Amino acid sequence: MSTYTELKGLKVKYLAADPDPGTAGDVWYNSTTYELKAFVGRPAWSAGASMGTGRGNGAGFGTTQNAGAFAAGQVPPGATNSNLTEEYNGSGWSSGENISTARRAIAGTGSQTAGLILGGVLPPGPGSRSDATEEYDGTDWTAGGDLPAGKAYNGATGTQTAGLSIAGLPSPGAESYEYDGSSWTAAGNMNTDRFESNGCGLQTAALAIGGTPPMTAKVESYDGSSWTEIADLNTARTGVGGNSGTQTAALGAGGYVATPALSALTESWDGTSWTEVGDLGTARAYAPGSGTSISTLAMSGGFSPNRSLTEEFNNSFEVVTAGAWASGGAYPVAIQAGAGFGTQTAAVGAGGAPPGDVGLKTFEYDGSSWTAGNNMSRTPTGSPYKSAYTSGSGILTAGWAAGGGYPTAVDNVENYDGTNWTASAVLPATRGGGNCSGPQTAGLYFGGNTGSPPRSALATTYEYDGEGWTAGNDLNTTRQNSGGSGPTGSQTAALCFAGNTPSQTNKTEEYNGTSWAEVNVFPRTASYIGYAGSQTDLLAFSGYTSGSASVTTTTGYDGTNWSTRPSMATSRLMYHTNAGTSTAALCFGGEGSTAVLSSTEEFTGDTTAETGSTIDFD
Repeated sequence: MSTYTELKGLKVKYLAADPDPGTAGDVWYNSTTYELKAFVGRPAWSAGASMGTGRGNGAGFGTTQNAGAFAAGQVPPGATNSNLTEEYNGSGWSSGENISTARRAIAGTGSQTAGLILGGVLPPGPGSRSDATEEYDGTDWTAGGDLPAGKAYNGATGTQTAGLSIAGLPSPGAESYEYDGSSWTAAGNMNTDRFESNGCGLQTAALAIGGTPPMTAKVESYDGSSWTEIADLNTARTGVGGNSGTQTAALGAGGYVATPALSALTESWDGTSWTEVGDLGTARAYAPGSGTSISTLAMSGGFSPNRSLTEEFNNSFEVVTAGAWASGGAYPVAIQAGAGFGTQTAAVGAGGAPPGDVGLKTFEYDGSSWTAGNNMSRTPTGSPYKSAYTSGSGILTAGWAAGGGYPTAVDNVENYDGTNWTASAVLPATRGGGNCSGPQTAGLYFGGNTGSPPRSALATTYEYDGEGWTAGNDLNTTRQNSGGSGPTGSQTAALCFAGNTPSQTNKTEEYNGTSWAEVNVFPRTASYIGYAGSQTDLLAFSGYTSGSASVTTTTGYDGTNWSTRPSMATSRLMYHTNAGTSTAALCFGGEGSTAVLSSTEEFTGDTTAETGSTIDFD
């Protein structure tokens, strides 16, 4: 028998701990655990951020896991046709331009910046089928050449300039059509009539997977002129999702099985046979994807218990844990409209508004529990809201808080050193409902209100050096109760979004140390939004939209675009307090039940961990 050294030309490494970082194919002996180990791929699905609008029966396209798109589809309840487009960036979904005509049961292919959608069911459906083709450049949709006939529930694959339409309704059919970037021409017929078949690959090297009727396990390959039956799926299915991979390395996931019932089964194709790999977290059908057979975004939308769910597939020795909110230690008193700053494991909460016995109290968080610190320094007389609507920024050992108060605002500014609060130079004017951003020695205070009825919104900006104030240039839009960049912002890179003008706005502005500039708008018109992060990497959560109930919505900003993130566990309407960063955020208190007023939630971003497999000779 050959030895490892003879086969590989290398000796097995003898290590006291698993290597970090690792490389796929590494083999070593762990002398601490007495195990022979290797880094080998493990196929598995993990949760991704939800779509903005859940829907199924739409068109998916994209060539990588971090650059996919989903257009049109069917929105519950009532199976309403959609014209929406959303794009995925590996972290969340953002809105793209609407397609020209709302439809469902539509096919898609291509990349996020060169996509193609075709066919679909039009109102009143299902007999009304579209022959329309639309092309996407990552920004705009334009009309392409019409299909030779109206199609629905057809498959598609290829590129924007070399696409393939596969079978579909009416009939069901066996016909396929090829696209050259401007027009469609008839191509070879399939061996088996079908619709609801999934396609992947290229125009000259494609696969068609499953379909109905009857529900089939048949798979066919296309060489640019004719179709050939190849190895069947292990389980007959229709509405298989995935759309990922090539003719020799593909992935098919979910669908309906014979009952019919939604399936979570995933099968991988190696060019010869299908092998069952890790199941989806949530069974679903008609959910397209984007990527390859070993790294794909899939199951965005689809028919499932929750049509907004996204899942990511990886065949890797790195175990991916999706970002999520989790409960933290309860705040010692009911708090709303308090000041917060610091990190997730070294945070400060100070002041706030009743009904809790907040007063001027300060509490510090160590990542698991809150402990009492020394009170704020402002005079605790007058209104019980003296310390409410105050904004804070900085870190636990060098924080600061400014403004606040109700019904009359104050100009108080205080610095915190991790033990005591010390009065500092007052704001140039009384302010409430404004925003602090940046460190104690290079901060900003912007927006807010005059502090006296009718508390008109303002656009003023003030720069703080830890001891005094100078005027900066105004915001473009007056606002109060807006979101900002908080402790990880800076005097030369701050963010202001949403808020009351007095009506609610979705406008977003960035500050460069000199002036404010409008950038892409926040996805909602809202105010009182929680936030954590920087100008180029921010998390925004919960908040109030006029007429709505409390929400758990979480959104991310990458310095250019806003996109979805995993939702909070506890809905909060407004007045919640925040600290931390985009990948380690903290939210506590807020308007709601008694439980909400003292609850804490922690957000942890996506994490990966390298896991070595033990080689067992038994």
